[in-house]
Amino acid sequence: MIRVTTLRGEEFVLNALFIETVKAEPDTIIHLYNGKTYIVTETKDQIIDRTTAFYSSIGLMGTTVTRGEEDE
Repeated sequence: MIRVTTLRGEEFVLNALFIETVKAEPDTIIHLYNGKTYIVTETKDQIIDRTTAFYSSIGLMGTTVTRGEEDE
């Protein structure tokens, strides 16, 4: 879960696992897999940093193996 702020200044918590895309046009727009869209005050880079930190906190970062990198 990551904390984000609406343009009205209301803070809420968003499940980062549902994020499909993040765009900066110039406001930051977060699109979720369920079709919902949120416009937030945080920058795209802040959302990426918070999402990456969340993934690390639940053990999702560093768990993937790129083809060809497996121990043989």
